[in-house]
Amino acid sequence: MAAYLQWRRFVFFDREMVKEPLGPDGAGGKPFALPPGITVCDSGRGSLVFGDILHMEGQIWFLPRSLQLSSFQAYKLRVTHLYQLKQHSILVSVGEDEEGINPLVKVWNLEKRDGGNPLCTRIFPAIPGNKPTVVSCLTVHENLNFMAIGFADGSVVLTKGDITRDRHSKTQILHEGSYPVTGLAFRQSGKTTHLFVVTTENIQSYMLSVKDHPHLELDTHGCGLRCSSLSDPSQDLQFIVAGNECVYLYQPDERGPCFAFEGHKLIVHWYRGYLIIVSKDRKTSPKSEFAGNEAQNSDKQVLNIYDLCNKFIAYSSIFDDIVDVLAEWGSLYVLTRDGKIHVLQEKDTQTKLEACKSMLFRKNLFEMAINLAKSHHLDSDGLSEIFRQYGDHLYNKGNHDGAIQQYIRTIGKLEPSYVIRKFLDAQRIHNLTAYLQTLHLQSLANADHTTLLLNCYTKLKDSSKLEEFIKTSESEVHFDVETAIKVLRQAGYYSHAVYLAEKHAHHEWYLKIQLEDIKNYQEALRYIGKLPFDQAESNMKRYGKTLMHHVPNETTELLKVLCTDYQPAGDNEGPGMLEGKKANSEEFIPVFANNSRELKAFLEHMTEVQVDSPQGVYDTLLELRLQNWAHEQDEQIKEKLHIETLTLLKSGRFKTVFDKALVLCQMHNFKDGVLYLYEQGKLFQQIMHYHMQNEQYKKVIEVCELYGDQEACLWEQALGYFARKEEDCKEYIAAVLKHIENKNLMPPLLVVQTLAHNSTATLSVIKDYLVNKLQKQSRQIEQDEQRIQKYREETTRIRQEIEDLKSSPKIFQKTKCSICTSALELPSVHFLCGHSFHQHCFESYSENDSECPTCMPENRKVMDMIRAQDQKRDLHDQFQHQLKCSSDGFSVVADYFGRGVFNKLTLITD
Repeated sequence: MAAYLQWRRFVFFDREMVKEPLGPDGAGGKPFALPPGITVCDSGRGSLVFGDILHMEGQIWFLPRSLQLSSFQAYKLRVTHLYQLKQHSILVSVGEDEEGINPLVKVWNLEKRDGGNPLCTRIFPAIPGNKPTVVSCLTVHENLNFMAIGFADGSVVLTKGDITRDRHSKTQILHEGSYPVTGLAFRQSGKTTHLFVVTTENIQSYMLSVKDHPHLELDTHGCGLRCSSLSDPSQDLQFIVAGNECVYLYQPDERGPCFAFEGHKLIVHWYRGYLIIVSKDRKTSPKSEFAGNEAQNSDKQVLNIYDLCNKFIAYSSIFDDIVDVLAEWGSLYVLTRDGKIHVLQEKDTQTKLEACKSMLFRKNLFEMAINLAKSHHLDSDGLSEIFRQYGDHLYNKGNHDGAIQQYIRTIGKLEPSYVIRKFLDAQRIHNLTAYLQTLHLQSLANADHTTLLLNCYTKLKDSSKLEEFIKTSESEVHFDVETAIKVLRQAGYYSHAVYLAEKHAHHEWYLKIQLEDIKNYQEALRYIGKLPFDQAESNMKRYGKTLMHHVPNETTELLKVLCTDYQPAGDNEGPGMLEGKKANSEEFIPVFANNSRELKAFLEHMTEVQVDSPQGVYDTLLELRLQNWAHEQDEQIKEKLHIETLTLLKSGRFKTVFDKALVLCQMHNFKDGVLYLYEQGKLFQQIMHYHMQNEQYKKVIEVCELYGDQEACLWEQALGYFARKEEDCKEYIAAVLKHIENKNLMPPLLVVQTLAHNSTATLSVIKDYLVNKLQKQSRQIEQDEQRIQKYREETTRIRQEIEDLKSSPKIFQKTKCSICTSALELPSVHFLCGHSFHQHCFESYSENDSECPTCMPENRKVMDMIRAQDQKRDLHDQFQHQLKCSSDGFSVVADYFGRGVFNKLTLITD
């Protein structure tokens, strides 16, 4: 039971008198007054509704917001009860058309008119059974399917169906008793409908949505007329019954809380979360509760407005003889017996809070301030400020646990650093942990907050909380994962850090911790093998050397897979389902810096399974094999390495890096490799020089014989080499001279000069060469002299022919054509050279009318020779002139060489 005397009092309503509107002439402003005798009223649909009972006129009055009062005749005698529905323009009234106890119920449709008055859609007598009795109360369900009428004899009549139509509804007696019915109320919860019935002595609940309407007695005391009401959802639609000692709240199946509000209750209403009670201001003479509302005196009455949730009095004031309290247009209207209307206007939320906040804060009634702010839907910023002040109050009192709970409620509004600074002391670290946890749960923490929270866990040694924090599902991560990993690693919680890194795919951190802190190299290698290709490749480049140092075999195997046909370990795709990716094997060679055995295995694997491996793979493999061959002591193994290396060289993979391969072979003195590469590069002179350096005379001769036709200078170099040797090389010199003689590669004088440097080479060595050479030259001289004589005789003969042609007549005796060899016929063409042609043959074959077609080719050769001689003669004179005048004679000679002036002229004759 709540102690009423302890409740705080506020003034959340402003009281004013309703005044008449100002007229056109400015007149008005007087208190508005209703006609006398109005004792029943209700409100809804934009109007206050009144009914007269004392003056027996049967009028129903409507007062809109404009205060333009209107009425119509509803009954002939009087109106006793009114019920205005809030969601429909339907008004239900009870009144009398004739003397005696004969109440009539009328249902009015206010939207339809009948002769200017509202349309009456239904009339029926309000009689329970056959015995007339007085109607005590009335209520209607907002769905228009239920109407309940209470009587003074304790009966309740229930009308089911469409209450606006006779034929669509059914009336039955729901309740019978010995005590007058003082209150009725429908309660709708989902599809369940209850009817509360209160008498002067008991309270009952009927379930109308179930057949036979089962009922339950809730209490054995009741209340007077108009002393019950139904709350709104803020109080869970509870039925409120106001007795003289207490106010009770009821659910359909049980009694709820009660409040000790003393005083004789006259009127009870519910309005927007407030309980409105009108009660006697002082004790009055005893009288029945049922007639308690029929105030026969003008005693002062107190109107109290209670906030049951927050347990305070929102307003309290004294009035003279209240008829009723109505709610409309967002305000409360208090109708007094003298016809005047007082309006109670609720203050806005901010004004109410400002009015009460200072008092509540001053008296440290923060909980009441918070509840008040919530019930009035104060915004989150305003609530947060109250929480902060409450937290500061508790903190200053030393209640740190309570303070942190209030600060937690400010998260999202109050800067976290304000709270964190207060709780950084080691003795309050558990409070700070609670605050930071909530900050993370609301996803409002930054990296610094995560760092601080994890440090709190580690300081408290609270492993269970730490695990709970980091082992949340992925969809519930409320912190910066990378920051958490860093802090856990720094604090030495490696297993937790690794868990986070693996769960959230922070591969770099996972590997860094496994390799640098835990030193679990096998696990790190297994993890890399599960990564997607790009990440596996980058991490092997980063950590490959470390892994190779500690787990060389396993690392080598992973690299083989990575560079051939990589698929992440544990991938459900079959081998043929997804094409694997390949890394560049050349980029991983530095990983094997100190592991030549594994490097050799890796490179050989790559060249076997991937013939088109990068050139660097073959270069490194060649160098590795040459090193192994050079340092091997076992002859059998060395021979095997020799064969493998030479096979690799002959694989054709070194054409583009010929120089590099050659340098490697020379560095390791790999003779067969050097010679093979010389041969492939057509470096025949280098082959011969190699044999010369090793004084392999037979090999020198063999090289000359093999490649001398492609490079003639080899024989000359061989002769010079043997000539410089002080050893007896007559056999080799003779072989060289024989070939030089056959190919005529050197002048004899140059041969003699070359051999003059050898002290062991005597004249007998070149005797045969010189004799043969002189004999050939003698024969050549004889042939030249014979040719000269022939040319002289030919010249004499030609000159004689020219002279004969000039001085003697020419007789043409040819009988056949020189082209077609047919007998000559006129017309014919004759030339002085003795050739004759048919005219048509001459025209067909001749290129020039003045030249003999038969002699023309030979003549042209001669003419070309003559022109060439003339040009050279001209060039000679010009060359001599330029040579004499130029300051740089060498450049002149070079220029003429470039133009081919000194080239040997070769005549090709038939």
